[in-house]
Amino acid sequence: MARRPERIMWRQLFALNDDDPRALQIQIRTSVVDAILNGTLKAGTPLPSSRGLAAELSVSRNTVILSYQQLVDDGFLESRERSGFVVAERPASGWVRHVADRTVQPRIDWTGRLRSRASALRNIEKPSDWQSYRYPFVYGQFDPSIFPISDWRQCCRQALSVLELRDWGPDKIDEDDPLLIEQLRTRILPRRGIWAESDEIMVTLGAQQALYLLAEALFDAKTVVGVEEPGYPDMRNIAAMRAAQVAALPIDGTGLVPGPALAACDYAHVTPSHQCPTTVTMTYERRRALLAAAAQSGTVLIEDDYDSETSFEQDPQPALKSLDDQGRVIYVASLSKLLAPGLRLGFIVADAALIRELRALRRLMVRHPPVNNQRSIALFLSFGHYESLVRRLTDAYRRRAHHLVEALTEQLPDLDFAIPTGGSCVWLKGPPGFDARAAALRCREDGLLFEPGDIFFRNHDDGRSHLRLGYSAIPDERIAPGIALLAGAMNRTPALQEL
Repeated sequence: MARRPERIMWRQLFALNDDDPRALQIQIRTSVVDAILNGTLKAGTPLPSSRGLAAELSVSRNTVILSYQQLVDDGFLESRERSGFVVAERPASGWVRHVADRTVQPRIDWTGRLRSRASALRNIEKPSDWQSYRYPFVYGQFDPSIFPISDWRQCCRQALSVLELRDWGPDKIDEDDPLLIEQLRTRILPRRGIWAESDEIMVTLGAQQALYLLAEALFDAKTVVGVEEPGYPDMRNIAAMRAAQVAALPIDGTGLVPGPALAACDYAHVTPSHQCPTTVTMTYERRRALLAAAAQSGTVLIEDDYDSETSFEQDPQPALKSLDDQGRVIYVASLSKLLAPGLRLGFIVADAALIRELRALRRLMVRHPPVNNQRSIALFLSFGHYESLVRRLTDAYRRRAHHLVEALTEQLPDLDFAIPTGGSCVWLKGPPGFDARAAALRCREDGLLFEPGDIFFRNHDDGRSHLRLGYSAIPDERIAPGIALLAGAMNRTPALQEL
C-alpha cells in the first residue's frame, strides 16, 4: 500500500481560500481532482480520515464526507474496508510526450499568409477589469445587483431536468429550440409591433453574429453598404471586410437622413430606436420616409434594434420592420444585452428564404447556439421573468439617467447633450480642444471609466472631443462624484482655461 503523505502535504493540498466564492465542498473536491490528474496523488494513496481532515481544515466533518462521497461517485476515490478512502486506479491519461524541438526549424510567417486582418481594425475597447473601477461609465455591461439570479437559477434548474434534457440534448443540426422561437414570436416581437412565422426567425450568438452572417451571405466585391456616421464601428468593420465600399450615411436630430448617400447603397445598417452612438430616436415620420426612400432605390435596410426595450416613454416608436410591407427590412436584435452580455443570444427576423440560407451558413460555423442556454432563456420568457426584468431595468435606468443629467447640468453647464428618453447611455461633446481618448487614459488612475467617441467616426479626428457615458453598471450614488472627476478633466483643457 502506498505510504500516507506527511501531514504538511495535506495542509498545502487543501489550502482553502476564504475569498473563494465556491463552497467548501467544491474547493476540497477540486483540490483532490487537481492533485490526482497532475500526478501528485498516485493510485492507492490513502487520504486523511474525514474526522482528521475536518479538524485539519477547521470545517465540519459532514463537509468532508460529502466531498469524499462525490469523489467516489465520480471514480476518483475508492472506499476500502479498514483503509478508508484511497485514490482509485484510473486508466492512463493518454498524454503524449512532447517531442518536437521548436528551435530547430524556422517558424511559419503567418503574417504573409493572412488574407484578412481583423486585429488591425479599430474596435471599441473596454478594460476586462472594469468592475474594479469605482466610476464605471461603461456601456453594454450589466449590474449584478439587478439581475434576477434566483429566477434565472430556477429556469436553469428546470432546463436540466430529465424531461427538458431530452429536448435540448440531441444535436439540432441547424435548428433552434422551438420553445424559444415560439417565445420570441409571441412575447418579444409583438412588443415591437412585429408578427412573424417560426420559419422567419433564427437564433444567433448575439446581434454581432447576426450581422456577420448577413455580411457573409449578402455582401461581395460589388456591394455598397451604408453605415450611419457616426455609427456602430463593428458594423463598419464587418462591412469593410466583405463589401466593395462602405458609405457614410448622415444623421440628424431625428435619425438617418434619406438622400443620395442612401440611394447609392445596396444595404444600409440603421439603429432607429436609439441611434448608435448619439441615442437619437427616429421619429415615425422619418421611419416612413426612410422606408419609402429605400423602396425607391432598392436598398435593403438592416434594422439593429439597439436599446429598444428600456424606453422611458409610454409609447415607444414601432420598429421599422413592423412598418415594412415589402420584406425590405431585416430585423436584428439581442436578448443578452438586457439579460447579461455573457449569455450571447440574439436573433434575426427576415424572409423565410433568407433565414433558410442563414441557417445553412450558421451550420458550417457553429451548427447552432447551445440549446441548453436557449431552453433556459425560453423558460425565463415563458415564466414572465423577462417582463419583470425590463420593468426593473427601465426604472433603474430612468433614475440613473436623471442623476446623470442633473450632475452634468450642474457641473458642466456649458456642454450640450441630449436628455435620454431610454436606453442606458448619454452621448456628449466636450469643449473645444478636449481630447477624450487622452483624458480617458488619465482618468483611469482616479477610477473613472468612460468611452472615447472617436471610435464611432470613420475619421477619428472628427470625434476627438466626443464621449459616451453608460449608466447601466454604475451605482446611483457614484454618478455625481464620477461626473465631478470628468468635469475636472474637461476644465483642464486649454479652451476652458482661456475663458
